[in-house]
Amino acid sequence: DQYPSTSITVRGEGEAMGTPDIATFNFTVREESKDVAVAQKAMTEKSNKAIDYLKAQGVAPKDIKTESYYTNPKYDYTNQNFNSRQVLTGYEVSQTITVKVRKIEKAGDFLTAIAGLKIGEVSSLSFTIDDIDAVKAEAKKQAIEKARAEAEKIADALGVDLERVVGFYEEYPYDGGYGGELMESKSMSSQVSIAPDLQVGEQKVTAIVSISYEIGN
Repeated sequence: DQYPSTSITVRGEGEAMGTPDIATFNFTVREESKDVAVAQKAMTEKSNKAIDYLKAQGVAPKDIKTESYYTNPKYDYTNQNFNSRQVLTGYEVSQTITVKVRKIEKAGDFLTAIAGLKIGEVSSLSFTIDDIDAVKAEAKKQAIEKARAEAEKIADALGVDLERVVGFYEEYPYDGGYGGELMESKSMSSQVSIAPDLQVGEQKVTAIVSISYEIGN
């Protein structure tokens, strides 16, 4: 788009803080057997053991999600008379489950308990804000207000008036996250050996906008 020649463009940056209220972790169960049904049965029993524990602790079924489930055949390679061939030796089955903990003060206990079941691999905790969109909206609002204030200062120095907005752009810095909003966490990832008393800190959301205003005398 072509902006009017009588326009100015300003940049504003806003920040908003939020306290994480959700903890997330996942665990993976793997089993091997010559018989795929035996491996699947053993894996399912272990997974259900962990899921039953979580449900008994008040975790809602909607917050327990299977992220992946796969069955892989396993082979050995042999050479006989200079001929290489595959020999099926069994199967490996795996299931990864993600758990969302809304009673964040219990997250450390849950993580430790699941690890104690010795069912497989357990990840560290990550902390997020459930209503992150509200925090993003507040950061963007502040960015727009700061851009407007900067535009008014420039217009005053030039002796002109701000008219309508003719351009708006939200910057997308390379941060691997949501466009224009940089997210930083002051909390540390929790390991299996953590104490239940978690210090989740705060999460900062940064929004950056560029706004073009038409100016007039």
